[in-house]
Amino acid sequence: KLLFELASESRLAILRELEAKRLKMQEVARALDLTTTDAFRQLQRLSEAQLVQKRPDGSYMTTQYGRLVLQSSTPLAFLEKHKEYFLTHDLLCLPYQFVNRIGELSKADLNMDPMENVNHAEQIARDAKKYFWGGGGEQPLRAVGSFAHEHAAKGTGFRFLFPAQFLPDPAKLRAMPQNIEWRSLSDMPLSIVLNEKEAGVRLIGGRPDYAAFIGNDPVFLGWAKDLFLYYWEKGTRA
Repeated sequence: KLLFELASESRLAILRELEAKRLKMQEVARALDLTTTDAFRQLQRLSEAQLVQKRPDGSYMTTQYGRLVLQSSTPLAFLEKHKEYFLTHDLLCLPYQFVNRIGELSKADLNMDPMENVNHAEQIARDAKKYFWGGGGEQPLRAVGSFAHEHAAKGTGFRFLFPAQFLPDPAKLRAMPQNIEWRSLSDMPLSIVLNEKEAGVRLIGGRPDYAAFIGNDPVFLGWAKDLFLYYWEKGTRA
């Protein structure tokens, strides 16, 4: 029943409009280019569903329940927006707690251009001031290793998490500064890069298109950081 109420673009638009500010019926109609009759009918339905409520001054506002429903609908809107991507990429390969937080991933942009994503991953490493973390089930970017020592000398912390065959040999590992850490993990179903300001995440498997979610929104960055740390704790110290 709730999904049916949200299935109307008009009702969903009214909910979002009223989440931002209180409006009277005529103001809702003008803001969303609805007829007065349609605005009244949709507000009536939303009121009956207890998603909005009418104030004594005649204005409408979302209820606490309505705001919670709006926030909970974000993951569904995100999945619908990128339906073609999720038909060929398995997000369910990630741990449940991160799939359950998929609304946070919606704060990133999906970029389908392979070269742009490779270049952007290198740029995230170059822009790192406090730290750079990178990992995945594929060979690491060679360009990152070439300037890691230079950045590490300035205090930037590095964490690399890759299958054992991609780790430097033991002699090179022993010679590295303490703020360059390596761990090995063989079953990481994604590639991930992040610094203190931006992150990029690409699922491995499915269609080999190098599509990646990239963003600097704090919510998405927190999701990516927690995801990296989840796998980092499973890694074996080099």
